[in-house]
Amino acid sequence: MTDRQASQSHSAIRLAAAVVWVLCVADGPVEARTVGPGYATPPSIAYGELYRDVELAAIFPDSKTFPDMIPDASPETILYEYRAAKGSPGFDLASFVRQHFTGPTPPGPTVKPTPRGRRLLDYVMRLWPILQQEVISVPPYSTLLPLPYPYVVPGGRFREVYYWDSYFTMLGLEEDGLHELASDFLKDFAFELDYYGMVPNGNRSYYLSRSQPPFFSLMVRLIQPVEGGRTELTYLPQLQREWDFWMEGADALPPGEAYRNSVRLSERTLLNRYWDARDAPRDESYKEDVTTAAGSGRPPGLVYRNLRAAAESGWDFSSRWLTDGKTLGTVRTLSILPVDLNCLLVHLEETLSEAYRAQGDAAQAAAYQQRARDRSEAVRRLMWDARDGVFTDYLWQTGELTGTVTAATLYPLFFRIAAEDQAQVVAETVGRRLLDVGGLATTLVESGQQWDAPNGWAPLQWIAVAGLRNYGFDALAHEIAGRWVHENIAGYRRYAKLVEKYNVTTPGGDEGGGGEYATQIGFGWTNGVLVALTSLYPELKAEAAKAVPK
Repeated sequence: MTDRQASQSHSAIRLAAAVVWVLCVADGPVEARTVGPGYATPPSIAYGELYRDVELAAIFPDSKTFPDMIPDASPETILYEYRAAKGSPGFDLASFVRQHFTGPTPPGPTVKPTPRGRRLLDYVMRLWPILQQEVISVPPYSTLLPLPYPYVVPGGRFREVYYWDSYFTMLGLEEDGLHELASDFLKDFAFELDYYGMVPNGNRSYYLSRSQPPFFSLMVRLIQPVEGGRTELTYLPQLQREWDFWMEGADALPPGEAYRNSVRLSERTLLNRYWDARDAPRDESYKEDVTTAAGSGRPPGLVYRNLRAAAESGWDFSSRWLTDGKTLGTVRTLSILPVDLNCLLVHLEETLSEAYRAQGDAAQAAAYQQRARDRSEAVRRLMWDARDGVFTDYLWQTGELTGTVTAATLYPLFFRIAAEDQAQVVAETVGRRLLDVGGLATTLVESGQQWDAPNGWAPLQWIAVAGLRNYGFDALAHEIAGRWVHENIAGYRRYAKLVEKYNVTTPGGDEGGGGEYATQIGFGWTNGVLVALTSLYPELKAEAAKAVPK
């Protein structure tokens, strides 16, 4: 089956879900609960040329605004009225949109700079209920997908739950004693795995064609100390569905070919890449994608799918996905086997092995353990760049490394996959090349993309600190944590807020920049990692606890 056929098949499955308005979960850890209605058709499909015209006219400064709005009638009715009216003298597109749409809905939490005198960790604790959302029913034709349990959104323009963000938010919730809310996150993702067969990028219809870095198995492990017992067995059906999604079609793959997220190398090793089922502009970044494709000199569909695949990675966008390291139109995500994704899948396979062992299925336990060993060996062998002293990404069609030095090099340490000598070299490289005054830089390249220098991101600080501690590099881990926490504290003192990313080349808490939208205030994973890191290091907690805006 070709990528285009796979896309059509995948879309048909997703669209079929649109007619199912009430769902009671039949099995697994989530009790039966009515959720709905929901509408799974992305607005760029539902509204056709109206959607394209609105986005390309840039009626709203942020491309994500229009797809998050609520229509006053069915898409078919609105599109019919648009076609009838757009040729009329004096027709005004912006007025038509205001007449037929409201929102965006939900408006999202309002997170403002804190009042003077409020201490940083108190501020974070007060943010959790502000960022919390519960949406079990939505207006007709909304792009928001209802979920049965409360969740925490990142903040700002991000009014919905995001998959990989949530693990790092959950770290903070657990440390702050909000275990029930952290557990609700997991139940929502289990619900999505039962209903959609995947955890989408976010709970919007326009995210149903892709997932995000698969942190579900880590979430299962995270709640285990509080809940006790064998949570991996409780969530075994959903863990299996997660693996099935990422590995769909892998068994039939001949050497040297790819299908969806799976790639079998010419020497038969099976690994994974990021992928998206659609080859059209992203609904939430429509004009940006059209502009990128138009200037690329490449087939637009190919550019769109590569952009979407990079969005599945969570690193949207970064020089690590670009052929020339700087131009977005050269994006080649589909050609890359990412080191972080494959490390995450090792953890998923190890967790499945433990779950089947707990169930008493020794054959399945052994099979998944062997898959994890094979994948770990492939990461150590294929993704190790001895010249630069890092783990990096692998170009599966040419058998070459990308040669990029990024914070993803810490994932094999985080998951204890790296050999001891490799971990030693990584630690030296990180301390020498990626560590800056405000924490760990994402890459060494200043491309103007947000997942590049000079930006640092909370989830990568946590991966680095935990990974280095796994191999005994406690001093470097402590240094990274200290610089990042001090960057957060400095920003809070100067600006009375926490943001999604920081400029780690300055010590003053300056927010990061670049990318497709303004840096957002909130912010789920920044808050969560700050709480988690300060819980590891008491002296940092003491500093954060007394920090107040100037």
